[in-house]
Amino acid sequence: MWLSWPSDRIIIQVLDDSTDPIIKNLVEMECQRWASKGINIKYEIRDNRNGYKAGALKEGLKHSYVKQCDYVAIFDADFQPEPDFLWRTIPFLVHNPQLALVQARWKFVNADECLMTRLQEMSLDYHFTVEQEVGSSTYAFFGFNGTAGVWRIAAINEAGGWKDRTTVEDMDLAVRASLKGWKFLYLGTLKVKNELPSTFKAYRYQQHRWSCGPANLFRKMLVEIIRNTKVSLWKKVHVIYSFFFIRKIVAHIVTFVFYCIVLPATVLVPEVQIPKWGAVYVPSIITLLNAVGTPRSLHLLVFWILFENVMSLHRTKATFIGLLEAGRVNEWIVTEKLGDAHKLKSALKAFRRPRFRLGERIHLLELATGGYLFFCGCYDIVFGKNHYFIYLFLQATAFFIMGFGYIGTFVPS
Repeated sequence: MWLSWPSDRIIIQVLDDSTDPIIKNLVEMECQRWASKGINIKYEIRDNRNGYKAGALKEGLKHSYVKQCDYVAIFDADFQPEPDFLWRTIPFLVHNPQLALVQARWKFVNADECLMTRLQEMSLDYHFTVEQEVGSSTYAFFGFNGTAGVWRIAAINEAGGWKDRTTVEDMDLAVRASLKGWKFLYLGTLKVKNELPSTFKAYRYQQHRWSCGPANLFRKMLVEIIRNTKVSLWKKVHVIYSFFFIRKIVAHIVTFVFYCIVLPATVLVPEVQIPKWGAVYVPSIITLLNAVGTPRSLHLLVFWILFENVMSLHRTKATFIGLLEAGRVNEWIVTEKLGDAHKLKSALKAFRRPRFRLGERIHLLELATGGYLFFCGCYDIVFGKNHYFIYLFLQATAFFIMGFGYIGTFVPS
């Protein structure tokens, strides 16, 4: 579906970094088809993939025809904006000269594909309903989601442009623009259709990037944020403490350490007692508040808790990689999307051949953690008095399932 806007005042730029010649040819032919209809569309490719997405966006802004443009709307390939998207975003930028970014909400077309996509929807709905909304309404700052948003090009240039020093070029630009005094607006009522990764392998790669990148960016920008003089002290505290330290670092580590190490360990060391309000009541309230953004999935709450606890291990590992700038700190693997999964489901099954790659399927850390939890559960039944064995066995099962690379509808990922 095409964006509604005066044809003489819009340029469509397709940035193709694909390494597959067949895909490149298909994309180029599609661009030529639209160009033959009179659409001002530019097909741009590079002879390298330096900087990945940040590099492509940076090169895209260097073309001469971009100089006549004031705003740039960014969409990943799987995003499908409604025709009135620009009419509902550009006016905010035109009438608010201090506004740098207008961010829309994501709407997931394949949320019902399997259990894993339903659980992802719960997490992301909380992110948009609470985190983005609160950041926009209180400090006029939040992390750009990398797509489904419109930027003022002058703000991008003043902030220093796109940088590829981390795997979260979108968040990097947002923080730098905010430190220059620019403001952001989140429109929760404007939704853009897109697709969730529906394989566990793709989801793991995505979550590694989303956890490692912010931690690495925090390491690189902490001093810069502290020394900044253009924003208030309270905004700097918000960015450092709430945005980065709590949400991007502490949340992952505390979730894994408390629920998957400390709580099970109290079974082995009965002298250590965690009060019920700390072990049950407070976490339950927090969990319910997190799930409020997706009321239709409340019956999946237990599965979501188990799923998030398992993923907290993966995110914690990625967070430390980012903080320490270890080996995989700049790993960028494009998140695989399957297209219209509902229509192609039967075709995919027909062409999918059973494969077993030990390195891709088996995840030893998850299996080891599952074994630890299972042992604690058995010990609790025989010797313990904490009576956490039901939780321990359920959580151990979740670790085993995801450790063997199975999730969703329990088909190979």
